[in-house]
Amino acid sequence: MRIFTLLLLALSVTPLGAAEKKAEKEGPAEDVKTEALAKRPRVPGRLAVTLRDRQKTPAGTVRPRTRRVEWTASETAVIICDMWNGHYCLLAAQRVDAMAPRMNRVITAARAHGMMIIHAPSGCMDVYAKTAHRWRMKLAPATKTPIPLKGWCYRDPEREPELPVDVSKQPCDDPVVGKAVRRFSKQHDAIKITGFDGVSHSGQEIYNVLHREGIRNVVLMGVHTNMCVLGRPFGIRQLVRLGFNVALARDLTDAMYDPRQAPFVSHTRGTQLVVEHIETYWCPSLLGADLTRIVPGSADPVVGTK
Repeated sequence: MRIFTLLLLALSVTPLGAAEKKAEKEGPAEDVKTEALAKRPRVPGRLAVTLRDRQKTPAGTVRPRTRRVEWTASETAVIICDMWNGHYCLLAAQRVDAMAPRMNRVITAARAHGMMIIHAPSGCMDVYAKTAHRWRMKLAPATKTPIPLKGWCYRDPEREPELPVDVSKQPCDDPVVGKAVRRFSKQHDAIKITGFDGVSHSGQEIYNVLHREGIRNVVLMGVHTNMCVLGRPFGIRQLVRLGFNVALARDLTDAMYDPRQAPFVSHTRGTQLVVEHIETYWCPSLLGADLTRIVPGSADPVVGTK
């Protein structure tokens, strides 16, 4: 796993690119800065979220548990991890193609209910260097984190066992696996970046914005479940350690796994096994539809406000 993590980092996290360096030096255009500094409205409304996790019983078995909680929509953020417009693994890219329109429908509803949307297509910041969405993240005041941030959060052997799918040989399930070279340049076009959305792959920038926006609840969606979704500096392991209420959108994610490797199950089941691992050792999961519905009456105007 660690070998492929290092390869992934090499492919997707590059030094500050030319466009990003130039944008840093010049600063944002005045109209871009005005939009980037526009304050996101904090509107009323609560989400009815059904969380699923897994608990160990006294007998040593693990059983699923669901519970319904209510989250304030304006205190909830969605982070979209590495939904690139291509991938060296063609089947992985095809699954992203199928997932992206479904994801866009969910975040469109979430955004309209007042949630914060952060797009994190790692290694692609140059494309967005001059946009208000990128500057919204960069201009947020620096905030000290309660723990030191890690550039990559590897598996914590004191907290979790080995992941349930083996990618030690290679993780791509193409019939003939091509060279692991970069085949993406930006986020998938089916996922729209608009409104008060932000764009960043920096753990510090994302923490700054979550703190500024009063975010308590963070939902991760995107790829790949057993790699970037867990390990990125804005991923599940880091966010849990930072103290956020974290959940994985289990129907809007996908693992990198080849059924020719242990445990020799279908790709779909391999992804489910990784989700179950996360539910057991890190955080609960939810369904994307949970982010599209508000508790009736909770979004009504608050009496006495102007």
